[in-house]
Amino acid sequence: MATFSRSRFFVRALETETVKWIRIASIRPPFDHKSPFKEPKRRLEYNPEQAARMWRRTQSGVWCRELQSRLEPVKYDQTFTQHPFSEDKMKAFIGTILSTSLLLMTIAVPLQAQEKDVERLVAAMAGDTPIVADLQQLCDEIGGRPTGSPANLQAVEWAMQKFPDAGVTARKEAFTMPRLWLERSTAAVISGDVTYEASVVAMTFSVGTPKEGTTAPLVDGGHGAKEDFARLGDAARGAFILISTDVLLDIDGLFAEYINAVAIEKHAFAAGATGVVYMSSRPQGLLYRHNASLGHDNKHPMLVMEREAAKRALRLLRSGKKLDLTAKIDVQDGGEYESYNVIGEIPGSGLADEFVVMGAHLDSFGLGTGANDNGCNVSMLIDIARQMKRLGIQPRRTIRFILWNGEEQGLNGSWRYTQQHADELDGHVMAGSIDIGSGRITGFFTNGRADLLAPVEQVLAPVSKLGPFTQINEPVVGTDNYDFMVQGVANVVANHEPFNYGPNYHAVSDTYDKVDTQQLRRNAAVVAAFTLGVANMEVNWKRQTRAEVQQLVDNTSLRAQMDMFYLQGGWLDGSRGRAAE
Repeated sequence: MATFSRSRFFVRALETETVKWIRIASIRPPFDHKSPFKEPKRRLEYNPEQAARMWRRTQSGVWCRELQSRLEPVKYDQTFTQHPFSEDKMKAFIGTILSTSLLLMTIAVPLQAQEKDVERLVAAMAGDTPIVADLQQLCDEIGGRPTGSPANLQAVEWAMQKFPDAGVTARKEAFTMPRLWLERSTAAVISGDVTYEASVVAMTFSVGTPKEGTTAPLVDGGHGAKEDFARLGDAARGAFILISTDVLLDIDGLFAEYINAVAIEKHAFAAGATGVVYMSSRPQGLLYRHNASLGHDNKHPMLVMEREAAKRALRLLRSGKKLDLTAKIDVQDGGEYESYNVIGEIPGSGLADEFVVMGAHLDSFGLGTGANDNGCNVSMLIDIARQMKRLGIQPRRTIRFILWNGEEQGLNGSWRYTQQHADELDGHVMAGSIDIGSGRITGFFTNGRADLLAPVEQVLAPVSKLGPFTQINEPVVGTDNYDFMVQGVANVVANHEPFNYGPNYHAVSDTYDKVDTQQLRRNAAVVAAFTLGVANMEVNWKRQTRAEVQQLVDNTSLRAQMDMFYLQGGWLDGSRGRAAE
């Protein structure tokens, strides 16, 4: 495409120059400045800036490095009309030009093949592939896939079959999850001056209750701000704190929920609360599940209550009524257990010990069927691998398509991978995460790595018509790029338009019919071009040191996001992230 057309122009230009210099060299005797031969003055001089420009245009530094090595010995600062070559020097010079031209034409062949591979792969992703059928099978036949559940294990075996069926070598890698948590059932009854049942779900890592339930006063916690707890005073002790929420409209609102929960739960349990009950931020009875902000260290009952029932309770409380809440939470709550990541691998042809990781998490919450979060992107990665094998595409670097587990419960699968593959991390040139649904990909988060902005733009050029794309150089936490980031590995997260994502996030409504399947195919083309482009391109970035990652923590929003997802401790104690040099 565009890059290759420039490369061919470069070769043609060198061929033209060779012919002209041969024509000049054939003149006898050598001409001088009085000669009537009107050949334009030319310089044959290695120009570093020009070489750098050509490096960027060709996707391969090999061309210009070879050009440098061959032309450096014949740097010549004057024109032929002022300092004619001797015959021996002219022969040597012509030989250099001819061999360089032939070399560049030889190198053009694999570069052309690489560009054709990207073009063929992008076209294939837009065709009639099994991507949508795979998604429907995963969502409708297997359903929600919390890590540790029978459905999750079924999904692992499903993926282990899908990759080999596509001709892709696959393996599952075991890792340890820190705590088993699965909800069996949750119910709540509001009683006192008024009695009614309310639909609720337990938040992940909520503790269970006795069989008869736990009963405590229900009190109005406002929005859970510091002043709300000051207003409550001693009334917060031993009570269920009902927290009012705003209706969720977008991704910004979703992250606000996460950020606010950290402070709310800290204040509540410092005040001696029995538990926290969040009003659902989704209307019309829609329930969803988040993690307790303390993760598996949580020791309290935690609930999300349907919005309408929670608003009714608040109106009653604010009118002076006295209410109690009885919560019955039955959970399967245990210690460590084994889960699995699934890795489909296409070996590299020339740089097999360098790796491009492209991941999507296989697990989901159990309320819906994990369609936009994140089944659609699981089916995408399987299909990209399938089409690469079908087309016989051989990347330079090894590509690992990884379906993570334990993502929803603390990003565990990707964390354990970075530990298990610690000796390979220097060879990981890129780790990408696709995890924001099926809305149009608008670009990538480059996560504080300014050195990735230009390469990302470069590999997206073949799919520019599916843009526009805008890269955001800010760190983003909450998906499986995180542990690569704190290990210093270059990492990106695809950014999407929030089509159907926020309102259905972690909710009962996250089902197959909410996925934009046409856009999913277009997104697959974008991710395919990105993945193969990075696997083939010259790389000029490096793995960051711990000190460089610490600068990212200190100078961006990364520290606050670590706190939001209960990850700061792992960085500080060295259990997560790159070790100090």
